[in-house]
Amino acid sequence: MTRTLIKGAGVVTPAGLVKDSAVLLEGSSISMVGEGGGADETIDLGGEAVLLPGFVDIHNHGAVGVDVNEADADGLREVGRFLATKGVTAWVPTFVPDSVETYSRVIAAMSEVAADVESAGARIVGVHYEGIFANTRMCGALRPQFFRTFSGSELDDIPSLEGGAHMTTFAPEVEGGVGLVEALIARRWVPSIGHTCADVATLDAVFAAGAHHVTHLFNAMTGLHHRDLGVAGWALAKEGVTCDIIADGIHVRPEVLEMAYRLKTSEGLVLISDSVAPTGLGDGDYELWGEKLSVTGGKTRNERGSIAGSVVTMLDAVRLYLGLGASFEDVARMASGNAAKLLGLDGSIGSISPGMRADLVALDGDGRLLMTLVGGQVNFRV
Repeated sequence: MTRTLIKGAGVVTPAGLVKDSAVLLEGSSISMVGEGGGADETIDLGGEAVLLPGFVDIHNHGAVGVDVNEADADGLREVGRFLATKGVTAWVPTFVPDSVETYSRVIAAMSEVAADVESAGARIVGVHYEGIFANTRMCGALRPQFFRTFSGSELDDIPSLEGGAHMTTFAPEVEGGVGLVEALIARRWVPSIGHTCADVATLDAVFAAGAHHVTHLFNAMTGLHHRDLGVAGWALAKEGVTCDIIADGIHVRPEVLEMAYRLKTSEGLVLISDSVAPTGLGDGDYELWGEKLSVTGGKTRNERGSIAGSVVTMLDAVRLYLGLGASFEDVARMASGNAAKLLGLDGSIGSISPGMRADLVALDGDGRLLMTLVGGQVNFRV
């Protein structure tokens, strides 16, 4: 088993940032932090880098021309390789509502890629079903013809990813919303509130049933008004609720991103990309989810005039928050640790400590990516 020493960097550990430290890897795992001896290989980052746990993207519809709903195994591998060049070491392919046949076909492709230990790039660690149980009034770019309500059996034909984590974004006000949460939790799936205009009583009811997370805070939900709390206001005010957020400066203004950071703190926010297939391809006109999609100045817009996902990466989100004054420790929580905890994977990924997977990113002082390691293997280095 190869022993690799990474030195010449500050290391973000669960206890905080340790300057001029080192991390020793044994194969795909972290062996020691702060010291190391007897290494077969040494990676010297020169003293100016910061080592963080690899980013975990729990909401990603695709990139480099590959749409998750249309993807085969090769396409998913291509996305994983691209994501690794942006600091992502684990990702959760995210469906927009579609047919069961589509879900089954793509889940089979995900399973093939997830089982391939030799596959380079970010690993698939779960699947996210966004909006099957959504409110048509808050459908955004989703497709309401595939929406469902819940009466008890509507999860039975939705395929699962063996060995993976599962998320489902739902609107609490749909018929059977509380029962849906109970059914999701019984399956050990993460229920996430989104695409919703639920009132506070309904939100409190699903929270009591176990729904403690919110999908892309501020987007596809009712906003905060001084006489009406709205879903966004409830999410900000409710203790015990975590929120993911699209930090691109387009879906949410930088000032509002900063406000969310102050109110929820780095313990309560999860950075997501919500990226779509044109990510990495630049501005232009594309086809996505049966509609024409334009990307102009990094902003997406479909034929209905809705923003349809983003074309940013987790690295962009991290750099934006660093620019807003967040510390490296805070962005490590928001881009990695909190997502791992939400998915129930924090025993293996999401922090730099002995026994964890060697999924690591090195950034310079300005947040530029220097290196990505997935399972101890260098997938990207400048």
